[in-house]
Amino acid sequence: MRQLIAGNWKMNGLLAQLAELAQPLPAASANLAADVLICPPATLLTAAAAILAGSRVALGAQDCHEAQSGAHTGDLSASMLRDAGARFVILGHSERRADHGETDAIVRAKVEAATIASLVPIVCVGETEAQRLAAIQNDVVTSQLRGGLPDGYSGVIAYEPVWAIGTGRVPQDADIAAMHAHIRVVLIERLGSSGRDLRILYGGSVKPSNARAVLALPEVGGAMVGGASLNAADFMAIIHAAA
Repeated sequence: MRQLIAGNWKMNGLLAQLAELAQPLPAASANLAADVLICPPATLLTAAAAILAGSRVALGAQDCHEAQSGAHTGDLSASMLRDAGARFVILGHSERRADHGETDAIVRAKVEAATIASLVPIVCVGETEAQRLAAIQNDVVTSQLRGGLPDGYSGVIAYEPVWAIGTGRVPQDADIAAMHAHIRVVLIERLGSSGRDLRILYGGSVKPSNARAVLALPEVGGAMVGGASLNAADFMAIIHAAA
């Protein structure tokens, strides 16, 4: 399966910056070995969809509400995001879990809503530094996968150790490979044979200098790129590093 390189812009980006970051991607990614995805803020989805139209670069959102519609001021449903041009949606990111109190049950409900709206979910899992120091990282990620994935899940998984996000710190290659292998085992236990085919992305301070080594590790099906996706040259370098 082709690797997926996903750029999560988080709460960054105005319309004036969109062209600089997104316009080079369609032509540059036409003959690459990897699939490419960008997830800008919801305010830029429609404009980004126009720039990416007809290209191999996919568009994603950063979150959705679990309800299809209703009295939820300020929230966006999965069907609204789909209508704006998104095809993927990031769910359960550690920043949503920490800043908004999202539980595995909420993540699961959002996954179900995204699936109904024909969005491909990217479910994020990962441990804090305290949990890794306590050697319970496998238990934490197992719980997140079992609690956050509904039966028949067919999206993407992103392993992002919380302590590596935006810090410049990256786990040892052996630790990344071990966690991805563990996630694969849990996916097969949870989903049966279909769990063998899901892409498992690595995220957490991915940059041009470490991308090739990380992307070459067993069971790493791509990368979730944060800060480096806000620099066109850096993001393209990571895309070119894909196996």
